[in-house]
Amino acid sequence: MTMTRMLRPLCLATLALSLAACAGSATRGDPASIRGDAATMFTAQRTSLHRDGDDLLTAGLGLSGLQAMTPPAFAEPERPSAAEVRRRALWANWRGIADLTPAGGYGTLYGSVAPVPGREFHALATLPGAAQPHRVLVQVPDDFDRKRRCIVVTASSGSRGIYGAIAVAGAWGLPKGCAVAYTDKGAGTDYFDADAGIGIAADGTPAGDRAQSVFAPDGAGQGVAFKHAHSGDNPEADWGRHLRQAAEFALQALDAAYPDDAPFDFASTRVIAVGISNGGGAVLRAAELEGDWLDAVVAGEPSVLVDAPGARSLYDYTTEAALLMPCALLALDDLPQPPMSAQVAPLWTARCASLRAAGLVDGSDAASQSRSALAVLRDNGWTDGALRASALSVGFDLWRAIAVTYASAYGRYTVDTHPCGYGFAAQGADLAPRPATAAERALWWSDGSGIPPGAGVGIVDSKMAAPDPTLPGLQCLRGLAAGTDPDARRVQAGVAETRAGLPRSGLPVIVVHGIDDGLIPMAFTSVPYVAAARAAGRDVRFWQVPHAQHFDGFLALPGYAARYVPLLPYVYAALDQVEAHLDGGPLPADATMRSTPRGNAPLETTHLALPDVVPRGR
Repeated sequence: MTMTRMLRPLCLATLALSLAACAGSATRGDPASIRGDAATMFTAQRTSLHRDGDDLLTAGLGLSGLQAMTPPAFAEPERPSAAEVRRRALWANWRGIADLTPAGGYGTLYGSVAPVPGREFHALATLPGAAQPHRVLVQVPDDFDRKRRCIVVTASSGSRGIYGAIAVAGAWGLPKGCAVAYTDKGAGTDYFDADAGIGIAADGTPAGDRAQSVFAPDGAGQGVAFKHAHSGDNPEADWGRHLRQAAEFALQALDAAYPDDAPFDFASTRVIAVGISNGGGAVLRAAELEGDWLDAVVAGEPSVLVDAPGARSLYDYTTEAALLMPCALLALDDLPQPPMSAQVAPLWTARCASLRAAGLVDGSDAASQSRSALAVLRDNGWTDGALRASALSVGFDLWRAIAVTYASAYGRYTVDTHPCGYGFAAQGADLAPRPATAAERALWWSDGSGIPPGAGVGIVDSKMAAPDPTLPGLQCLRGLAAGTDPDARRVQAGVAETRAGLPRSGLPVIVVHGIDDGLIPMAFTSVPYVAAARAAGRDVRFWQVPHAQHFDGFLALPGYAARYVPLLPYVYAALDQVEAHLDGGPLPADATMRSTPRGNAPLETTHLALPDVVPRGR
């Protein structure tokens, strides 16, 4: 059995964990619903009502529906309605971001999934000079507080679709009577079937043809294309501007929702930005934009690159991890083992031999080779806590999935021009590319993560060869990080475009990061960002959370639940703190939280040790 054949079910399993259409009247292209010349900025507009068993937060599923192990089904598998794909997308995104297990405490100790009736305003937004649009969505609760106007603006984590921050921003902002504005930041799940010429329509259902597809790249060849990899825009370079456009659309949506109270503008409306992972990086990029439009920022486990000591790009450490970590983890004890660990361990041992043959590690046997690989990672800044938490990412082949997509995005490559020969397609039992079915296309928007594999789309690796099938492709990907050939320089130029600047002077910022984060280690991201911002006199506060890794969704696995605490409670607490600060209270101090693992017991407030909000006047 090849490595890819064994890892394929693992990849699909992790996407169910780490990942996991609207009814109403359409207003597509109706300029009356927005202000002035912004009609040229936002297209494909539509609105929908969500009440009476179909709310904004869970589409009527509630906590029990979100906890269900099977997603909401489509009445007609090949022709789902917009309401059905929306409900299923909410189910998948909630489960991918939050720990919803009964012992995990969501909805009882922290967070809310109580029904919030209201309206949704959808559109496509296009930045000047961009080839492809990004989705924007504004949720306006029926109890929006018109006297204390508030917008929470956010970006999806990872490469998720438009509901990819529902458990982060929606769960906090909507119950408080705030409007919540979302962007998929130029990624998302608007996949395009190049073989059939069919993509995803504005309402999330399969498009009838290319012209109706939200994303339809020019000259698409074979297989499946998706925005993050194939837009040609290097969307990460524009994350902050995507967020700004989402906030602007929120003001226009509020004008349409409450015309008697218009105009809504940044001067009269509080705007708080929040996001986690890539969404956390996006809000930090938004913080650097000119203009007094943001009031506060909370960035959870942000993927951010700065020009400062210790900083490393996502592409650099991802390609390093993809190559070395399978071997290195054999030298660490007490790992939170991934599912099927007995099957992946021989593959990790084989990787050690491959690395030794390539001259990348030393040693005459697997034990010494794994120690050599571990030493390289430690020397390059990886902590043992981050390495242990990465066991699941290694077991699920997540590092390779990230590297393949980001290489294409940074280099602005088209579908058939990946520099390392990768592609994406539906696959047969032998992993050979095949045409996607109509039923598979129907699931892409709701079930996809924005980065294959998953939702019936796999990675096609043209370089696979024995004895270590994925090694040749990984070596090519790694070469793009440090090489000097034209493709390497092209990818490196794209990485350089993503470097973050300083937050605006006077803008309150709280950065929250898990000390054991194994996907976006804080040593490479938050630590150098905070240091650089403070050196320049910016007011950035830093919360470090012991025993927290990157994926709250992975806490559904007993081995992870026993040793790690969720990060979302601290993100919510940071939002509470900045809200109190904007009302006149102090900003919180830096903190290393006193969190403790819950072991096999249910999560309690004592495990979290959340900080108290200091109200105004104290």
